[in-house]
Amino acid sequence: MTPAPRRTHQAAPPREDVLAAVMATVAERGLDGLTMAGLGREVGMSSGHLLYYFRTKDELLLQTLEWSENRLGAERRALLARPGSVRERLDAYIALYLPAGHRDPHWTLWLEVWGRSQNADDDARARQAAIEGAWHRDLVALLAEGVSRGAFRPVDADRSAARLRALLDGFSVHVTVGIPGTGREQALAQAAEFLDETLEPGPRPGDATSVTTAS
Repeated sequence: MTPAPRRTHQAAPPREDVLAAVMATVAERGLDGLTMAGLGREVGMSSGHLLYYFRTKDELLLQTLEWSENRLGAERRALLARPGSVRERLDAYIALYLPAGHRDPHWTLWLEVWGRSQNADDDARARQAAIEGAWHRDLVALLAEGVSRGAFRPVDADRSAARLRALLDGFSVHVTVGIPGTGREQALAQAAEFLDETLEPGPRPGDATSVTTAS
């Protein structure tokens, strides 16, 4: 008796291929162009199959963001470890932090995940906090190094990092959504001016010590 042929199943693509396809779709068509059915066609899976692996679209977006952040994290660690002054490395950190331009796919995804986080569960919120924490810790360490070397004025590194990241987040939203007059170059210039005003050693503009009075 001839045995019945064994049923074969099409193997699912590697998880990273799916996440890369999500990012490519966001870059090309924006979030409005990202559907489970369309993504399934891109990677050769049904929308039901995708939901089996990722459970919800929210989870798919968060995992894509984590994947993108892991790549950025490796790039950030490399630039912070390279030779150069602490201010040069801080400028490089800021350049990496800010969006590349209008509709930057990473920041587009970030804004979407932020918007959905109001109803996210504790696990999802903790994973988002972990992403934020990695950027913050690296910035605190960079500022603390600058203070210890005398390259920056004595500041509270944690407090200054929180203020700087709030500034960068605000500019990043404007750049990503395309508000006129707030492109990447303008944001970089504003950030550099903020660093000059708050971190450079010596009296700040307007300080009593910087004002010369007539004798």
